[in-house]
Amino acid sequence: MKKDLLSLKELTPEDISYIFELAQNLKVGIGEFEKPLTGRSVGLIFQKPSNRTRVSFEVGIYQLGGNAIYLGPEDIKLGIREAIKDVARVHSRYLDGIIARTFAHKDIVSLAKHSTIPVLNGLSDSYHPCQALSDIFTIKEKLGKLANVTLSYVGDGNNVLHSLMYAAALVGMDLRFATPRGYEPDKDVVEDAKKLAEATKATVNYSDSPEEAVRGADVVYTDVWASMGQEGEHDKRVNDFKDYQINEKLFAKAKKEALFMHCLPVHRGEEVVNAVIDGPNSVVIDQAENRLHVQKALLVVYVGGKRRYDK
Repeated sequence: MKKDLLSLKELTPEDISYIFELAQNLKVGIGEFEKPLTGRSVGLIFQKPSNRTRVSFEVGIYQLGGNAIYLGPEDIKLGIREAIKDVARVHSRYLDGIIARTFAHKDIVSLAKHSTIPVLNGLSDSYHPCQALSDIFTIKEKLGKLANVTLSYVGDGNNVLHSLMYAAALVGMDLRFATPRGYEPDKDVVEDAKKLAEATKATVNYSDSPEEAVRGADVVYTDVWASMGQEGEHDKRVNDFKDYQINEKLFAKAKKEALFMHCLPVHRGEEVVNAVIDGPNSVVIDQAENRLHVQKALLVVYVGGKRRYDK
């Protein structure tokens, strides 16, 4: 039976632990020689332009022995030139898996519904699960643990925050987030994350004060204030978010050894200053590298069929 990854809410703590174990092995070259995607083709159906997501998935598929086929915004015009269900059914006859990067999350849901092959969410306006898994993997790699770790997110209540809340809750990390009024994350996602956190004895807490959110944190995370598709709101958002910039003064309220994270691309001088993102506590490049290793693990599981219970 095929399995999709549309949101981290679908995973268990045991699933994430297994994915991280695979990712760590693949990072040091264990298991890669098996080439689990040999003879398999994976389509990258992207409505949005991409740097890290496209390159990391294409390289990962190649390193695992597979073939990547990129289909950009103008190649298919998903849901415009052709109905999503028709794209899903036809590509299911050609491919062994689909990585989708869309605007509306419902488009990925529709792809998965009508596909007979695995569909992985490479980003939607609601969730960014591959990014969040890579982020948590990086935190574990840098700090050596996830329990008793506080992750502070400051900025827009967007798809990245949604996935970070699920990921942190599932692995038992405390997450504090601060967003301006009117830019809070989806209430249902917050409530879902809090329920998941109860089982792992973690917490998910909101503050409208960036200082309170960052105080004593082990990790400080931010993202762009205006994501793709929100360019027309840029000037308004810059004004609304001006007190939420990660500058030296705000970052100093976290622990002295706190990590700084950003999913990139970054708008330098807006959500973060150069002194922080280029500083000694910044792990943004390691974080970007780990997209490759974690996504290779996901490909092994979802396209290669190596499930946790097959160990």
